[in-house]
Amino acid sequence: MGSLYMMTTIVDRKIAPKYTELYQENDLHVAFLSLGYGTVSNDIMDYLGLESNEKAVAFSVVKESTWISVKKQLEKKLQIDAPGGGIAFTIPLSSIGGKKTLQFLIESEDYQKEEESTLKNTVHDLIIVIAEQGHTDLIMDAARGAGAYGGTVIHAKGTGMEAAEKFMGVSIAAEKELVFIVTKSDEKNKIMQAIMTEAGLDSKAKAICFSLPVTDTAGLRLLED
Repeated sequence: MGSLYMMTTIVDRKIAPKYTELYQENDLHVAFLSLGYGTVSNDIMDYLGLESNEKAVAFSVVKESTWISVKKQLEKKLQIDAPGGGIAFTIPLSSIGGKKTLQFLIESEDYQKEEESTLKNTVHDLIIVIAEQGHTDLIMDAARGAGAYGGTVIHAKGTGMEAAEKFMGVSIAAEKELVFIVTKSDEKNKIMQAIMTEAGLDSKAKAICFSLPVTDTAGLRLLED
């Protein structure tokens, strides 16, 4: 038994390959990369030693023991704490959309996730759906049919797809869409089940999903009322 986390890494695009290489050395083959743009002022960029505000954002699901090991390597090998190094942080997962999804994300057949979230008594959850591009409508139709209000789509590129195929038995495209859906915690399971039934790994969308606990929200009151 053990906890699972969403590890998010935000670094300058020029040095992003060093980070993905380090993650692969630690058997973190499955990651989802997206481009970002920093909003920090030029004065602060100069102070931090940053040459560019063009960022690479990487999402990976990690076990607690893996994060402890990777964090040490980020600090020692890549000097992430030095000016211009970047940032990495973890958020606990509250649920996983099925055994196949779990195996795909952490490339493990015998790992068992803890039943309860690290953060308890939260009112909302963030559902993250990762699917092949071009199938957002299929995903959102399923989600709305189960009570979701809407979602936000981010384009990303997956890495480690070849290694992950051993769990799926099918070819997995690198180009991905990430769909973010915020919902009430007591409605989360039926929405995730609907997505996996209509747009899961056996469908053309080949979607996987998991959720993160949300500690607080703003802007949802009118929708929920």
